[in-house]
Amino acid sequence: MKTKLFVLLLLLGAISPSLLAQETDVFQKDGIAIRGYDPVAYFKQNKPVKGIETIAYDWNGVKWLFYSDENKEEFKANPEKFAPQFGGYCAYGLSENHKSPTDPDAFTIVDGKLYLNYSLKVKELWNKDIPGRIKKANELWPALKSKEAKQ
Repeated sequence: MKTKLFVLLLLLGAISPSLLAQETDVFQKDGIAIRGYDPVAYFKQNKPVKGIETIAYDWNGVKWLFYSDENKEEFKANPEKFAPQFGGYCAYGLSENHKSPTDPDAFTIVDGKLYLNYSLKVKELWNKDIPGRIKKANELWPALKSKEAKQ
């Protein structure tokens, strides 16, 4: 009986790291979404606001940080409303068929949805054809979801 238990524990030890390493469709670093910025603040303050480590909520496989408890509660009530499109990956990059990280300052809110870009320079390119870029990114996103991003 002890041998079976020992083997079971060994197997669980071998399996659990692979379970923990599962990918998420959200741009994150060290398990924290969108570089630790508060997604609700983009809508309420129209600017990026750094979240606080002690005001956090786990959603979609990663930790989201918030500037206030009020923002956290709003997000919890409707995360799809506030979470950036395409998991917070660069919307322009996705329209070019690749996943890229994002700069919190390079954001746009279009039709009540948050889009992030790689940099302010890339945001300038994004701004030239936002509807076309959104359409293309929406088409490509399902296939790109599971691919590794360039960090």
